[in-house]
Order: sequence, then C-alpha cells, then structure tokens
Amino acid sequence: MTNKQLKRQSRARKLTKLSRLTLLTLLAFIIALVLSDAPAFAQESAQAQGFNPQEWLRNALEWIDSLGPVGAIAFIVLYIVATVAFLPGSILTLGSGVVFGVVLGSLYVFVGATVGATAAFLVGRYLARGWVSSKIAGSEKFRAIDEAVGKEGFKIVLLTRLSPIFPFNLLNYAYGVTKVSLKDYFFASVGMIPGTVMYVYLGSLAGNLATIGSGQEPTNAAVQWAIRIIGFIATVAVTLYVTKVARKALDETVSPDQISDETVS
Repeated sequence: MTNKQLKRQSRARKLTKLSRLTLLTLLAFIIALVLSDAPAFAQESAQAQGFNPQEWLRNALEWIDSLGPVGAIAFIVLYIVATVAFLPGSILTLGSGVVFGVVLGSLYVFVGATVGATAAFLVGRYLARGWVSSKIAGSEKFRAIDEAVGKEGFKIVLLTRLSPIFPFNLLNYAYGVTKVSLKDYFFASVGMIPGTVMYVYLGSLAGNLATIGSGQEPTNAAVQWAIRIIGFIATVAVTLYVTKVARKALDETVSPDQISDETVS
C-alpha cells in the first residue's frame, strides 16, 4: 500500500471518528434544548410561591385591552419581558388574536418576540460566552463546530425558528453562547412569522381572553396540521443541515501535517 493510500485511510478514520463525535454532540445539544425543564421548573417554582404565570398574563392582557391604542406599546413591552423571563409566550400570542385581531396581533407579537429574543441573546452572549470560549479553547473539534455555526448562523437560526419543537425562550440564550452574529440572529427572526400568524389566528377564534391558556381554545384542524407539517420539515432540515456544516468544519480541522504525523507514528 502506497504512502498516499495510507494517508487517505488515516484521514478517513479520523474524519469518521470526528463525525461520530459531532453527531453525538449535536444530538445531545438538541435533546438538551427539547427536553430541558428550565422554563417548566421556573413556572412550577413560581406557582409554588403563589404566582400563576398564566393567570397573571391573562390579567395583564385584560388590562392591556382596556388601554385602547396605548395597549399596543404595553403589549410589546410585556412580550419582551416574558421572553427574557421564561414566561409562557404562547398565552400572549394567542391572547393577541383576541385583543388586536390577526393582522395587528401578529405584528405586535413579532416585534415583541424579536426584541425579547435579541435581549436574551445578548444576555447569553455577554454573561456566558466567555466561559464557553475558555472551555472550547483547547478543543479543535468543538472550536470548529462553533466556527461553523457562526458562519452559517442565519440559515440555522431561520430553520429552528420555523420549527415549534425547539423551545423558543431557551434557544435565545443558547444561541448567545455560539458565534452566530447578532445581525444573522436578528434577521433570521423572520422564521417566526408563519408560526406567529397561525397561533394568533387560533387565538382570534376564541374571542374571549378567559379561554386562553385554559385548554378550551377553539381549534382549527387545517391550521394545526399546517403547523405540524412546517415544524416537521424545519426540524428535519435543521438537523441535517447542522450535521453537514459540522462535518465540513471538522474536515477542515484535519490538516495535512496532522495526517502525516499520524501515519508516521
């Protein structure tokens, strides 16, 4: 076997090992996001102390409804606070359909969610990014993954915004510790528009704030199936795309010198 063939085999073995590690890392990251109990734990703790987030948000929506035109500003501010504080934004999204209607409700939710998500992103970046950087500084593999996510940030964020499976509030902070640029992160918020309009529309069917968050909201089979289909496609797409990007990044980390050294040894 020639030296060139030995190098190719060595490179293939190393890439296979790195690719497997990448897939496991990405899978663990996605599972951690999907199954994380942080928001639920925060809400349970609040309820144990006599604070019911859903009831409080419904009361806030009723107050906003009584404000007239000024209510739009109050709603946007409330949505920003809820996003940063891990409060259930679904209550506000559905409620906006009752208070403002589909068009204005969707607009106000999008503005509030975008600003709130950006605020959470910045908190994650400036409070936790330094710690993450120090942890991955000695690992070429994880540093390469971080770089890859940073380069393809817009597409990755856009796809996760289209998927309802990824927890919105938690994901905002998670992206803050990656190298996704603020510009890409901000503009990828357009991915929230389809889901926002659909949920605001479902809320508008209720016609009564008292039913929001009570499990008695009216349903629309067509809208619900549309949400499921879009979410499924986006989830599969983002998983495959992130895997592809990470593999490419790991491929680039294997230099000819590293391959040569490994072959000689």
